[in-house]
Amino acid sequence: MIKYIIRRILTMIPVLLGVTVIISALVYLAPGDPARIALGRNANPEAYQQLRQQMGLDRPPHLRYFDWLLDVLSGNLGQSITTGRPVTQLIIERLPATLELAVGSLILMLAIAIPLGIVSAIWQNSWVDKTSMVFAIFWLSMASFWLALMLILIFAVELDWFPISGRSGAVLSLTGFTYVVLPAVANGTRRAGLLTRMTRSSMVETLSEDYIRTARGKGIGRELIIYVHALKNAMIPIVTLIGLQIPTLFSSSVIIETVFAWPGMGTLLLQAVTQRNYPVIQGIVLVYAVLVIVANLAVDIAYAYLDPRIEYD
Repeated sequence: MIKYIIRRILTMIPVLLGVTVIISALVYLAPGDPARIALGRNANPEAYQQLRQQMGLDRPPHLRYFDWLLDVLSGNLGQSITTGRPVTQLIIERLPATLELAVGSLILMLAIAIPLGIVSAIWQNSWVDKTSMVFAIFWLSMASFWLALMLILIFAVELDWFPISGRSGAVLSLTGFTYVVLPAVANGTRRAGLLTRMTRSSMVETLSEDYIRTARGKGIGRELIIYVHALKNAMIPIVTLIGLQIPTLFSSSVIIETVFAWPGMGTLLLQAVTQRNYPVIQGIVLVYAVLVIVANLAVDIAYAYLDPRIEYD
């Protein structure tokens, strides 16, 4: 397992390099000029050219990319071309909020989908199963941004149960919990619908296996069969889907953070895109890529725990 982890870490290098090349090409080829955005359309031409030179925009894109890449290799993600602050410092300030929202959304997704999928599989084709599948399809069809607006309207404006926007309080405090609930619900329930369907399908297939019938014939209790024998073997496709959903949790958080004014990397990324702040965009996308790769590595390690037959070495 240690050798496999080392190999996976080494394979991260070309993947991250490819991500930086693609995102840098898209950023540099996108229309818009940071200097023109900063000074306005009626700016003095001399001042405009001087600002472009200060920002390094007068140099060819490939040279700017290589300079940025060399800085990254030395642990420096560059400086914001609008504020002059280090990009690393900006990301460190926003990363905890993004991780808090992503982890909260993931916990909510698992708390809804796994029990509901198990119950649906146990009571297959019953009214419980049909109701659960209607629930799953309903949330799967729901747009995250629309759900976020409805949650704000109902639970924040009308009922006044939760704050409308922002983030405050410690992560595990009651105040912090009230701020993260609505964004986590908006970001996690849609994926909970998809995971509920996968959990049900995997459990139905596992419960029909011969070893489950043998366990029942030996008189093993129902709860032991479901939660020990069946669930662990049914978790591999479920864990696979969870790994696939992690990138979407981060990507959709950009919209959710914007709707709820959540001070995470998503709002910083959107602001950087509107300002054509190239170093900030490149740095945030690089951090997102690292988080996704690490999450996929954790999923692969979970495979070996769930199924001892899997040997990566």
